[in-house]
Amino acid sequence: MKRVFAIFGLSTLLVACGTSKTTSDALATSTAIETALDLTKVTNDKVPVTINPGRFTVETVTYRLPRVVQGTYSVSDFGKYVDDFKAFDYKGNEIPTTKLDDNSWTITNATTLDKISYNVNDTFDTESSGGIGGDNPFSPAGTNIEPTNYVLNLHGFIGYFDSLKNAQYKLDVTAPVSFKRSSAIQEVGATTSKDGASTTTSYFAPRYFDITDNPMFYGNLDVEEFQVGDIKVVLSVYSPNKVHTAASLKETMYKMMQAQKEYLGDVNSTPRYDIFLYLSEGKEDSPKGFGALEHHTSTVVVMPESSPADGLAKSMTDVVAHEFFHIVTPLSVHSDDVHYFDYDQPTFSKHLWMYEGVTEYFAQHFQVYEGLMTEDEFYTTMLGKIKTAANMNDTMSFTKMSENVLEEPYAPQYYNVYMKGALIGMCIDILMREESNGNRSMLTLMKELSAKYGKNKPFNDDTIIDEITAMTYPSIGTFLKTHVEGTTPIDYNMFFEKAGLAFEKSKVKTNYIQNDGEFIFAPNRETQTIAFSPAVANNSFWNDNGVKAGDIVKSVDGVALTMASAQQIIGGMYMWQPGKEINVVLERDGKEVVINTALTESFTIGKKLKPKADATEAQNALRKAWLKG
Repeated sequence: MKRVFAIFGLSTLLVACGTSKTTSDALATSTAIETALDLTKVTNDKVPVTINPGRFTVETVTYRLPRVVQGTYSVSDFGKYVDDFKAFDYKGNEIPTTKLDDNSWTITNATTLDKISYNVNDTFDTESSGGIGGDNPFSPAGTNIEPTNYVLNLHGFIGYFDSLKNAQYKLDVTAPVSFKRSSAIQEVGATTSKDGASTTTSYFAPRYFDITDNPMFYGNLDVEEFQVGDIKVVLSVYSPNKVHTAASLKETMYKMMQAQKEYLGDVNSTPRYDIFLYLSEGKEDSPKGFGALEHHTSTVVVMPESSPADGLAKSMTDVVAHEFFHIVTPLSVHSDDVHYFDYDQPTFSKHLWMYEGVTEYFAQHFQVYEGLMTEDEFYTTMLGKIKTAANMNDTMSFTKMSENVLEEPYAPQYYNVYMKGALIGMCIDILMREESNGNRSMLTLMKELSAKYGKNKPFNDDTIIDEITAMTYPSIGTFLKTHVEGTTPIDYNMFFEKAGLAFEKSKVKTNYIQNDGEFIFAPNRETQTIAFSPAVANNSFWNDNGVKAGDIVKSVDGVALTMASAQQIIGGMYMWQPGKEINVVLERDGKEVVINTALTESFTIGKKLKPKADATEAQNALRKAWLKG
């Protein structure tokens, strides 16, 4: 998963995973569980679902929707979105059910059970109000139900019987014949209704994990396909106001994925990869959790529709690259907690530094390695992560935080997996190249781990650091035990010194919400307002336009800025590019101040990494190996 921009505990540039456990309890016949969604019979934004599990041989069974889905590291409670849960016997009579908790129902007289039915609300509509019970699934893990678009993250519609997570599933989705549809799940047939108005498409999933691992996109989609080596890439875009198209993003996605293939070499073998992009139009009931959720052969992305074309292209490069690199870890290299995932009461691996951190490092490093960004741009990205990580708990054990990621005080530190986690990957990469005279790297280590384990064999959470040490060098083991298991902050200067780099103060480019990684807003929870902080004086664009510390932001481009809308609006501002016309209304000392102008490049004073004039030959060689191979 990559979360793009979670701010004010609403944090800064934000990413997801899985597999499932064998059960020996065979309670139903071996035929596939038959499931059906009917998008032509939606009433009050609810999709009717039916589940036919086959015949049970026990009196009581339990059916659940996921409380947590793989890769999200948060509680989603998809059962909260279910209404009218009913069970029926073979004569069509309703039989008793008991709701155990938000996500679970028991069915008695299960030997007579023919099917269950229920209606599903979408999660996107609940985000503006804080959701059902105050918590929402992360948007790319959520669901959308509207006449022109359906985001079918299937874990939001289809559940599992405790005893049958490894049973096969047959899924029928009925939709208007005019709808485009896209999914990487195996399609096994399609039929058109007698009146020609709808089509029922049938899909097959070997087990419940494959239901959760294969999202679908239905509706008035814009679709482009292209080939990257032996991978067919399907890019599906839903832009409510037709602001962006799949065609406009196709070349960016092609260049990015071609570079990823070059970078990875022989790691990936998926024949098809789907990118589903939902563009949020910024209304009250629009999704606000920008970012993406990865799967083995696809990723779901949610971004603001208001993004300028170049800003959206840059964000898609960062976000989709991150998701695609998850094919290395945790999809190929992972622990028991990931492999035998419990959707109701999950346990979590100690090694988010690897799953999310190393993945995020690869998503940035491949861009400089393959020429998609300059060395200066790469340095700036990593320095931004150092600054953001410094504002978090830098003495918290990363493994302890990972293992307890749903609990306090660890949950608020999760975002650091994309900051310090990526920096951990960077440091190990530099060490590996130094120890091997440039012949081994973080990527070669992950390839070796992938060859040793692979997607069907999990590693032992408690011994993997010792295994990595044995596979590499004592310095790697010392680093992991000191800075990942341990609580000692990393001295990044030491690693930059190895590569012949040093800091110098300089005028640096920044964006319109930060000064070189430092936020320029100060939210006031008592007044529920968001004002510019004193840091705004060091942001050239806002300073040149007369903005002062304490100015309260009332609206941005006609949309009121509140604590509830902050992530949506400030997330959009993060992607602003020079040349865009803006209208920002401020309040200063009770009076209105309007900034109505075109954006110009913004600068601040910050630190830059530069090659040292007196760098040794060995330092220069290490830097070259690190950045260019």
